[in-house]
Amino acid sequence: MADMFLGEDLILWLLLALGGALFAGNLLAIVRPPSQPRDDTQLERAPMARSLLYAGLGLVAAVWALASLLAG
Repeated sequence: MADMFLGEDLILWLLLALGGALFAGNLLAIVRPPSQPRDDTQLERAPMARSLLYAGLGLVAAVWALASLLAG
């Protein structure tokens, strides 16, 4: 079999990175919002329900990818 670019598990590594970033970014948007909006079009705080939903989806994706990588 031909060598694959960056290995056979590339899609799992990308899913782990994307899920982790989605989880961390949305969680940090809730925990530490910006001190003040930059202009009138930006919100003061991130929408709580949407941020929690996206953080949950990111966590599920990251855990799934990690479990797939560890299972072989």
